[in-house]
Amino acid sequence: MANLFPYGSENCRLLDAGAGIGSLSAAFLDRWKTGGFGFQHVEVDAFELDQTLVPHLSNSLDEYKEQSNFIANIYNEDFICAATESVSGSLFAKRHEDYTHSILNPPYKKIRSNSSHRLALRRAGIETVNLYSAFIALSVALTVPGGQVVAIIPRSFCNGHYYRPFRDFILERTAIRHMHLFESRDKAFKDDKVLQENIIIRLERGGQQGQVIVSTSTDDTYTDILSHEYPIERIVSPDDSEKFIHVPVSPEVNAIEQSPNICSTLADIGIKVSTGPVVAFRLKSHLCDMPEKNTVPLLYPGHFKANSAIWPIKGMKKPNAIKRNSETEKWLYPNGFYCVVRRFSSKEEKRRIVASVVDPEMFNNTGGLGFENHLNLFHENKHGLPENLARGLAVFLNSTAVDEEFRCFNGHTQVNATDLKLMRYPNRNDLTNLGKWATHQVEITQVRIDAKIGSLLK
Repeated sequence: MANLFPYGSENCRLLDAGAGIGSLSAAFLDRWKTGGFGFQHVEVDAFELDQTLVPHLSNSLDEYKEQSNFIANIYNEDFICAATESVSGSLFAKRHEDYTHSILNPPYKKIRSNSSHRLALRRAGIETVNLYSAFIALSVALTVPGGQVVAIIPRSFCNGHYYRPFRDFILERTAIRHMHLFESRDKAFKDDKVLQENIIIRLERGGQQGQVIVSTSTDDTYTDILSHEYPIERIVSPDDSEKFIHVPVSPEVNAIEQSPNICSTLADIGIKVSTGPVVAFRLKSHLCDMPEKNTVPLLYPGHFKANSAIWPIKGMKKPNAIKRNSETEKWLYPNGFYCVVRRFSSKEEKRRIVASVVDPEMFNNTGGLGFENHLNLFHENKHGLPENLARGLAVFLNSTAVDEEFRCFNGHTQVNATDLKLMRYPNRNDLTNLGKWATHQVEITQVRIDAKIGSLLK
């Protein structure tokens, strides 16, 4: 992280927010001491809220006090409170601004919508949902034009509706200069048992956006590091209203990106995608372990295996049915053909998107269906799809080409309805033909799916 900063001269004001024991500041100062920077003077502001870490932080920075042109300031206080007061221009705030450099490994924790942190951030013009993104936004706000911010953070901000304001904040105020991706989620921080896809990112405050360097390594040994430059259009598509941030791992353009046949939106196709509306704990009194009179099937991800569904499942830990009555009716869908996608998957799975088809005959043509909240479903205005369209969607979504494209912008375990909505698809006719093809296959293997989609992409 310290080596990602460009060479600098004159004076440096370094911010280390959430400094811990000072490892990042020490790495930065070590580079300075060995001639990696040409600064005439360095001043560090290190924020650490945990009182037990402050003595260790002080010891780390004391190692550099032999330098006559070095000053270290340690603040045992809440960085968000201090920074938002400074950014908001409070008359009683300490002056924390004009940083030329910022290096940080911020804390990761959701911010409640009614919390004091959320309200303070809002006053500072920052809308975000997690401490790590709040720390980054504030670091940018406190940095001078041309200032550099290097941080190691979860990749979850790259997509998803809730991080859209944060992406807007970053893209409007900075230029992305470098992103480093750890391809293994469980090795870079194995000692801390962290299972989270992380990236190191370097941002330049007020910079003119140009090429972006993207490097990758399996883990923190960096023994297999690879690096390529990409135009910003490969990172953030100009026509993407949600401003998803892609992290390409190969200079070769994905087949989905370059195919003229994959350009339809769901609106073009005439269908929608929604998250399953049945939240079990809210409707607990209406759930049944097995189907009985006046119930309809309740479908969970566990009911779907490969390209088919198994229902009901005896001994399943989840309920198989939901009562149909005036209180549950608004949460149900009419029985029919649907394409469903599991909301949760891991990077280590063969495919991040796992799609299946709901066949109404499997449920004895019952009048309704319940879709649990861990499923996304494709539908036509809360009604089923034509059979071949549903089957064609599943074929397309289960292809390797779609998986490769999806992994470029989704780095966490969720497959959100918003992600699926913003993807591009074949047109309705091509999807229907894919479905017709699928119905004539004795066995649908990954090889056959990829070959069929490959012919469509050309």
